[in-house]
Amino acid sequence: MHILVCGGTGCQSSDSAKIQSNLEKELALKRLQDDVQVIRTGCFGFCEKGPIVNVLPDNTFYVEVKPEDAKEIIDEHVIKGRRVERLLYVDPEKEKHVEDSKHMGFYKKQLRIALRNCGFIDPENIEEAIAHDAYQALGKVLAEYTPEETIEVVKKSQLRGRGGGGFPAGLKWEITRKSVSDKKYVVCNADEGDPGAFMDRSILEGDPHSVLEAMAICGYCIGSDEGLIYIRAEYPLAIKRLKIAIEQAESFGLLGENIMGTGFNFKIRLRYGAGAFVCGEETSLIHSMEGKRGEPTNKPPFPSVRGYLGKPTNVNNVETFANIPAIILKGAEWFASIGTENSKGTKVFALAGKINNVGLIEVPMGITLREIIYEIGGGIKGGKKFKAIQTGGPSGGCLTEKHLDTPIDYDNLLKAGSMMGSGGMIVMDEDDCMVSVAKFYMDFIVEESCGKCAPCRIGNKRLYEILDRITQGKGTIEDLAKLRNLSSVIKDTSLCGLGQTSPNPVLSTLTNFEEEYIEHVVDKKCRSGQCKNLSYYVIDEELCVGCGACLRNCPVHAITGEKRQAHHINTDLCIRCDACIAKCSFDAIRIQSEPKILAHK
Repeated sequence: MHILVCGGTGCQSSDSAKIQSNLEKELALKRLQDDVQVIRTGCFGFCEKGPIVNVLPDNTFYVEVKPEDAKEIIDEHVIKGRRVERLLYVDPEKEKHVEDSKHMGFYKKQLRIALRNCGFIDPENIEEAIAHDAYQALGKVLAEYTPEETIEVVKKSQLRGRGGGGFPAGLKWEITRKSVSDKKYVVCNADEGDPGAFMDRSILEGDPHSVLEAMAICGYCIGSDEGLIYIRAEYPLAIKRLKIAIEQAESFGLLGENIMGTGFNFKIRLRYGAGAFVCGEETSLIHSMEGKRGEPTNKPPFPSVRGYLGKPTNVNNVETFANIPAIILKGAEWFASIGTENSKGTKVFALAGKINNVGLIEVPMGITLREIIYEIGGGIKGGKKFKAIQTGGPSGGCLTEKHLDTPIDYDNLLKAGSMMGSGGMIVMDEDDCMVSVAKFYMDFIVEESCGKCAPCRIGNKRLYEILDRITQGKGTIEDLAKLRNLSSVIKDTSLCGLGQTSPNPVLSTLTNFEEEYIEHVVDKKCRSGQCKNLSYYVIDEELCVGCGACLRNCPVHAITGEKRQAHHINTDLCIRCDACIAKCSFDAIRIQSEPKILAHK
């Protein structure tokens, strides 16, 4: 029997390490430590219900486990053979316990290729990785294929870069191989900077050997003997496991000198980033690795011709590399049979926001947003109405209800006014203000812009200022035309992909939610109640008990009322400081678009 405990960052922050320790202690007390093995794995993906504990071989899936539950799991499940029902996942539709993950809606439509080993192996044990086929693809390539033949396999698979650009991976490898130089480099882009995104981090935490193996295969193909992983220093767990994996692979003769006795040499080193979003762009990344400012340069020449230290450099992101070993072992035709005509394989998404099943998912290209949100994601939290979903991070756009049945792939998302990006998906409900959402992303872009080119440095700042005026009730109808015109100029004239795609949140919300912008500038009203200067704080008489907590803490004495009677807020005096909301224990104070209590839902 094996007990798998999630060791991803999310579950670790919820005491999964203590759960593992308690399980081991209980097994030792019962003298079962030789019969039952407790294994720390990578992320299972179902982050909403973490920490996760999975018991094998019966595949019992326990959710929201606490350290104190360890004793009951050992006593009931391991010793008596009875599942602990209170820890099982409850299907919200059938209101029944689900005993294993195969029957959970969250996993039913997923197809795991890049995440194939995450949640199944101990990422710090190379022997477990090898037992799950790690380094077999490298051995096959070195023994059976020439570099050209291997590149042809990758090209036939039609794998496209998963970092956002979608450039064919095999073609990039071919271009780098044909570049003539005495030294070449393989670079893994692990600088994942999108808000709400944790795909690459989870792969590195759960299956680092798949990325190391793919980098070695790439090195063999392009004629390189050195790989670099550019990872942000904010990922300490991923860094730790990468270091362990590199050391173990070298000790097993799978990295370093004379790999598998074939005469092929390949070593991998880590380079740390300081968390700059712009360094996700490959030329900025390369400059950062060279010790320079993380700023982009004009292309061509592309890194495949002149990259790190002026040498030909192949740059792929973590997820792209994670697909390579499976493609080599199962064949290009197998991979190309999954997905849509121009977007093959699967895509990993980080599902976040106002959705019931927050987590990490991997789905075939061509699946619809409706399937992701309502079947895998379990619908909108609190039974609220779906409003929008932001795909592609700050560089993407907000898609609406009319896009729910659009098959997800590179081309369809671009047509809809968004993009695939690296894989972040943030779901919004009826309580979100789309003008504020656009302002949030522009604030992020302004903060993360490297400042090298004027359109991005100055233009995005002006976009943010216009949006800020609109959310404060100071906007005009002319501001909407300014937003559109300035966005077009920034897209056409910025130096790199960050600037060229930065106005997407503004343009997509203007296109799909123009009526909200008009309400803000004409009616001076925010229907969602998110823009404080356009909102009213009101007290619900049905919920207020007259305790006086809000009255005593209001700094401008805008609240009146007798003890044990419903209180009232003078909206002309209210400065919207939230002090009353913080002190109210009865949720009686609301922020809304009207200065009167709206009907109860």
